Parts: sequence; structure tokens; C-alpha cells
Amino acid sequence: MRDVKRISSADNNQFKALLRLAHSSRERRKQGLSLLDGVHLVAAYRENVGNAEQIAISESGFDNTEIRAIVGAMAPLSPLILSDALFNQLSSVDSPTGIIAAIKTPKPSAMPRSFDACVMLEDIQDPGNMGSILRSSAAAGIRQIFLSRNSVHAWSPRVLRAGMGAHFMLEIFEATDLSAIIETFDGRVIAMDARAKNAIFDADMTGKIALLFGNEGAGVSRALIDAATQVVAIPMPGKVDSLNVAAAAAVCLFERVRQQYAPTRSVHPAQRVRQS
Repeated sequence: MRDVKRISSADNNQFKALLRLAHSSRERRKQGLSLLDGVHLVAAYRENVGNAEQIAISESGFDNTEIRAIVGAMAPLSPLILSDALFNQLSSVDSPTGIIAAIKTPKPSAMPRSFDACVMLEDIQDPGNMGSILRSSAAAGIRQIFLSRNSVHAWSPRVLRAGMGAHFMLEIFEATDLSAIIETFDGRVIAMDARAKNAIFDADMTGKIALLFGNEGAGVSRALIDAATQVVAIPMPGKVDSLNVAAAAAVCLFERVRQQYAPTRSVHPAQRVRQS
């Protein structure tokens, strides 16, 4: 491994800068940086985006062959080697894997004038839900994600962990006006509402669509429900009245995949018209 700098003192300025990033969302936004904690996330970033701004490795992770391979691929960037005690102050996971990378928070290109299938998220608050939806979206072949202004920050450490690298396969547009996007979208907007009479499995999920999911407690707002082309629910024969939004999103996303790959589909024309 290339020349490295070993740090064992908490008074080190580079360590203190990383510590501020690790524990302050305000600092991350101010610096335009995000922290990737773990081998999988750092490797996914390297594969899909490129080099990090800085890498920190724990003493115990120094001899890990996978970590060495990641660091080697990021030449000429040299890592910081931290004592395990210092590294554990940075890591937010129970069992640190030994590598953390500081990266420039990716920014999407300008708002696209036209796009294919996408996901719209209104006021999603739980980082785990957000990360899971991003991962399901990427797995289902969706590229663009639009978040409302009150949604959780997509690049927070907890969302990044839950996304498991999906962030780097997506274009994530934060703090958007979903009403304005829906107004100009030239496809169909399918909103999820547990009270809807029509089932997701009877809807045409192919073609140019936007899948719209709402807040964990309140669901999709009335204004966006009214703006949607179609409102559907997931049938639940069991004795529960709702699904976790991340689970619901996965069902809907992969119903779209099923319809795309199914040899035949039976979708009633009435399901394709705008509903009041």
C-alpha cells in the first residue's frame, strides 16, 4: 500500500474534520460531502462514480485484502490509518468493517424536461424506508427519483446504509415541487392509497409512468391524489390495514417488472383513464 498517515490522537485536525462530518448533517451539507461507511458502499461508489475525496481505514482493517483492493483502485489517493478507538468514533454501525470514505455529495443533472418511468416520494421521513425504496427502484430499473421538500435527506448516513449502493445508480432530485412535476409529466401518474378501490394488479404498470408514494403516517396528500392519473391499493387479505411504505413500493415496482416481462397481460381499458 502507498504511503499512509497514521493517526492515534483525537486532537488531529484531519480526524476532527471527519468527526464533524460523521455527526453533523449541517456540516455535511455545508461542505457538500457525504460519508460512506463500509466496504460495500465504498466499493459501489468506486465502481459507479470514481474516487473518493478521502479514505479512513481502521488499524484492524489495514490488512483486509478487500479494503486494500479498494484503496489500490483509488490511486493516487492515500488513506488515513486510524486507531480502532478513533475509527469507532466515526463509524455509525455496530460492527464497523474498517473503511470510511468522504465523497462529494453527487448532484443530478438539470431537471430533465422529459423522462421515462420514475418514482415520486412525498414527505418520506424514515431513513430506512427511504434507502429501501431507492434500492428497490434501482433493482427494478428505475433511474429518476423525485423527493418532496420535506423528505428525509437522501444522502444521510442511515439512508446510504439502507440503500446499499443504489444511490450511485440513480438520479436523485431532492426538495422538488412534486405538483409542478406532475403537471408537466407527459406520462401517467399512479398514486398509492390504501383506501383506493382499484387494485395495483389490475392497473397498467407499463410504459411511461410515475409511481407516487406518500408519508408513512399521512400517505399521499389530497392535492397529489387529485393530480394523479390513477389511484390504486395493494390488496391485503390479512388482518392488517396497511403496509410499510418501503414494502408497498417494492410490491408496486416489481409488479411493473412482472408486467414488463410477462408474455401476456390482461389490463382493462377502464383502468387506464384518469380517475376522479
